[in-house]
Amino acid sequence: MKKIIIFSIIIFLGTQSCHDRLYDLSENTVPIEEIDYTDPNGMFDQLIGSYAAFQSRGWEQFLFLSVRGDDVNAAGDQAPLQETDVYDYKVTSWMSNSIWQTFYRDVYQCISAIEQIRLYEENIPGSSQKAEEYIAEIKVLYAFLLFHVDRNWNDIIIPQTSDPNELRLLPINTQEEVMAFISNLMDEAIPYLKDMTPGQRTDVPGGVTKYTALAIKALANLEIKNYQEVADATGAIINSGQFQLYDDYYNLFKIPGKLSDENLLEMQYSDFGQGSGDNTNFNSQCFGPTSWSPKVGDIAGGWGFFEPSLKYIKFLLDRNDEQRLQTSILFTPNGISKIKEDPEYANLPNYISNETPSGDVINNSARALFFSGKHYVPSEQYTPGRTRWGENRNYPCIRYSEILLMYAEALTQGGSGNAGTADQAVNLVRERVGLAPISNVTIDQVLDEKFAELGLEWGTRFYDLLRHEKLDELNYEGRSFNAKLKYLPYPQAQVDLIPQLADHNNID
Repeated sequence: MKKIIIFSIIIFLGTQSCHDRLYDLSENTVPIEEIDYTDPNGMFDQLIGSYAAFQSRGWEQFLFLSVRGDDVNAAGDQAPLQETDVYDYKVTSWMSNSIWQTFYRDVYQCISAIEQIRLYEENIPGSSQKAEEYIAEIKVLYAFLLFHVDRNWNDIIIPQTSDPNELRLLPINTQEEVMAFISNLMDEAIPYLKDMTPGQRTDVPGGVTKYTALAIKALANLEIKNYQEVADATGAIINSGQFQLYDDYYNLFKIPGKLSDENLLEMQYSDFGQGSGDNTNFNSQCFGPTSWSPKVGDIAGGWGFFEPSLKYIKFLLDRNDEQRLQTSILFTPNGISKIKEDPEYANLPNYISNETPSGDVINNSARALFFSGKHYVPSEQYTPGRTRWGENRNYPCIRYSEILLMYAEALTQGGSGNAGTADQAVNLVRERVGLAPISNVTIDQVLDEKFAELGLEWGTRFYDLLRHEKLDELNYEGRSFNAKLKYLPYPQAQVDLIPQLADHNNID
């Protein structure tokens, strides 16, 4: 049996909460260990470890990535969220540092897994095809993480090896270079990935496929306005015929929607159908109302740190967007009263209620007037015995509706496509939620549809507004935004470690 000695490096930090952060790269290693690179199970273990790293997100991260848009307000008492929500960026923000540290940590863990799979490949005859498949999947996972780092900071570092100490030495890359790198990385991965939806996979249920890679390629090119590349990638997904919109928008974000054929990528969590014991649940309590009256069981409320904006709610009301309102917004009695203070909204539709369609009642809270229904699990869908807010739901990352709307956006911006018209793509999304079709779709209508459809998800709205220079939309409810506030400053802890960041920082 041949054994090879390697260093296994984990960088930056583990899963410490809030301010308990470790900054020194050299201190965050694990001891040398022996690994049997002739064991055929080892490659698969590296793949699964990469998925685990990809899904190991801190509670604060989804909130922090979303809070700058006009669809979301910070709620509760978390200063980093409150400051970032009004574009008062702090280089000492522990949440900003958490995004940088943990996303890069997991990128490096993925690259390390790829390097180790190559060692298995060298020592296991006939393993090359399987090695290429696993490596392709891992590339997709870390490309998604790197994409989100770049959207926030604009100019970042592209890792080259599994040694995180190289961050001190590598050059800073422009957003154009980073997004091109991601696009090319997906081109490398696509030939080795499975031709099916993630939900159809039986070897790794919900694992990435060639269409996940095409979606990330489209997202990367959208950020840098390469609209033809966007049209080509999204068109390939549409023309595959593999994906469809889940017919029940309300339940798409709940337990029934897990691994549906609408989802091209989702972070997966589970209570394994058991009322106690193992649980890989993401801590969704940050999204939940501080007080509610569940229809079934004695389920705790949440922390109340994430609030749909009044602007977003009025936008949906103006469209009579009933299904999206009932899905996306949890109303408190005080929230309903707040809406009615505006004479134009004094008479609300009957479906606006603090009782959800599932029969749960949302009570008043000192922290927020509204809560996110997209992060809500009806009490009747809980596994008996589980009592924590949001248990057992997955976290969708890329949905087919976003693919359709990106395709429409690309076509309205000069791209040409062979997967139908922009009208057809937008109307598929509208039809699912009971809205009438529209014709001769403009970019403004596409952006409105994205606002309605993708609100409260991944900060998509914020980046849409930046890309199309609609910055005035971000001056809402007393906020003041300008072009100098598009990107976050690098966390000071990282500037101290990586000197070349100082010359590229997003600070006047």
